[in-house]
Amino acid sequence: MSKGLSKEQLFEFVKQIGETFAHTYTSLMAKNKKYSFTEDQKQWQLLRRGRYVEFNLLYDKGTKFGLATNGRTESILMSLPDTAGWKYNFSPASGSPEEETIHSLKKGISWI
Repeated sequence: MSKGLSKEQLFEFVKQIGETFAHTYTSLMAKNKKYSFTEDQKQWQLLRRGRYVEFNLLYDKGTKFGLATNGRTESILMSLPDTAGWKYNFSPASGSPEEETIHSLKKGISWI
């Protein structure tokens, strides 16, 4: 268990997250729908999706198990994005929001 919390306390925490998700998500969508995005931002999104594909195919235990046990490939890969992109050895511009994202995704960050 985490930090001495009971299973019930942990479950309540998870329920609270679930109960606030829809409101939070729709609020963020309403707040940000007026903003457009650039082609560079779209390419960044495709690169991030590519990293998700990489994780899913190489590291995700459920995906690896499904593929290794002759599961229905089409069903296993349905969670992948429709579009993704890859660039060899990509490094975002120094000081850019993309660089900040990369820094935030590094292991070892305490999110609490």
